[in-house]
Amino acid sequence: MENFEEQLRKDLHQFLLSMKEVDERMPECPDVEEKWEEIAKAYVPDGIREFQDYPSASLGWMMYIGMAVAKMWDTEWEIYSKIEDLYAYMRDKRGYDSMDEYIREEVLLLQGIDYTVLEKVVGECASRVYNALMHQRLEPGTKEAFNGYVACLHHLYLMGVAMQLKRMGYHMTKMN
Repeated sequence: MENFEEQLRKDLHQFLLSMKEVDERMPECPDVEEKWEEIAKAYVPDGIREFQDYPSASLGWMMYIGMAVAKMWDTEWEIYSKIEDLYAYMRDKRGYDSMDEYIREEVLLLQGIDYTVLEKVVGECASRVYNALMHQRLEPGTKEAFNGYVACLHHLYLMGVAMQLKRMGYHMTKMN
């Protein structure tokens, strides 16, 4: 599983780097990273339920969530960090099926071409991750399959965070 995760991280990073969506050096944002476990626990029941019929949505929504949490961190973290279930807070605005639109429109404030481009980038990342997961040939319903799914979500969350931080002008460069 460790090798799978490393390949996943590298593939996503290289893809997003080629699209100029992330920096060479991945960001460190402990506040947002600390929210991962809490968000994952709340998200996984919905994500797993949707995975069978809508794997790209089940995976891609986590990338949007990462972007939304990064945006919240940059704007009103004193408020958002205190929300008990940040995932439910976002999901319940329009429901699970429309969470992507809610995040793009009302959290990231995107419209027009920016809205569409982000939809395509997230869709491609979700597709890449889904293909990588399927190539693992994990038996559905096993602990390994569950762990593989959660690993995919985690990397999509982190890449979403990295994308949004870059979009907001945070650039990760090595200090001398």
